[in-house]
Amino acid sequence: MTKVFIDGSAGTTGLRIYDRLTLRKDISLLTLPDELRKNNEAKAEMLNKADVAFLCLPDAAAKESVTLVTNSNTVIIDTSTAHRTDAGWTYGFPELVGYDKIKNSKRIANPGCHASGFVALVKPLVDAGIINTVTQLTCFSLTGYSGGGKGMIAEYESQDVNPLYKAPRQYGLSQQHKHLKEMSAVTGLEFAPAFCPIVAPFYSGMEVTVPLFKNQLNGGIEQIKDIYKNTYRNGLVTFSDNMHEDGFISACALSGKDDMQISVFGNEDRIILVSRFDNLGKGASGAAIQNMNIVIGADETEGLSI
Repeated sequence: MTKVFIDGSAGTTGLRIYDRLTLRKDISLLTLPDELRKNNEAKAEMLNKADVAFLCLPDAAAKESVTLVTNSNTVIIDTSTAHRTDAGWTYGFPELVGYDKIKNSKRIANPGCHASGFVALVKPLVDAGIINTVTQLTCFSLTGYSGGGKGMIAEYESQDVNPLYKAPRQYGLSQQHKHLKEMSAVTGLEFAPAFCPIVAPFYSGMEVTVPLFKNQLNGGIEQIKDIYKNTYRNGLVTFSDNMHEDGFISACALSGKDDMQISVFGNEDRIILVSRFDNLGKGASGAAIQNMNIVIGADETEGLSI
């Protein structure tokens, strides 16, 4: 039985991982009482007892927890942004980095939610030479309010909710969003995209769009479709020719699910690449559990909703 410890199990991602793993018969959860959650000596004991440890913490706390691990066999899956561009860590997107790389890694950085949708769309096209590494891209991303954690969830679900929260709200206005470094580094782009994240009044779900003009591409729609079909033959990411409902694409269509759909729309002059998934699923806890499943040799969909 695999021993698992969740460092930071009180946060949104940690709670979701905990709830899923309590239903598993192949997992033994190591836990700490609330009063010891921030006690480094107690945490170190759990981290070093674990076969797999999830870090569901702010960046600084995640880095500190890593320093407590002395057991060379403990696999760390970090859901924070702390190690996503660290060369010593494996980027936890198995469909793109390779399943063997995930399975053989002791340090796995779980992708960010917005970044997951962008990377899934752009990296295969950069790798294939359809998009040049010097191309300057634009990306906008719709997310449910659960992506903001417990504080934002409470604000949106309050009986006295601010009337302005009843419409989508754009943020990241300074173009310093924490996912930008990851989005450019993982795809190989020399410039971070102009990024427009938008939080909307629905609980969970995400829709990431990258618009393109013909002169930004070394190929057309059919080539892009073929690349996606060849890239995503296995795993939790699938290409769909019908990823819309009567001409509309809903950002919450995969709420509660752990897979991701991608597609291509438009014409030969103006193309939009679209991915949709759950910001708490393939964008967070679902991806983390998928990576754990690969590491321990379980079916990658074990405990997930597809």
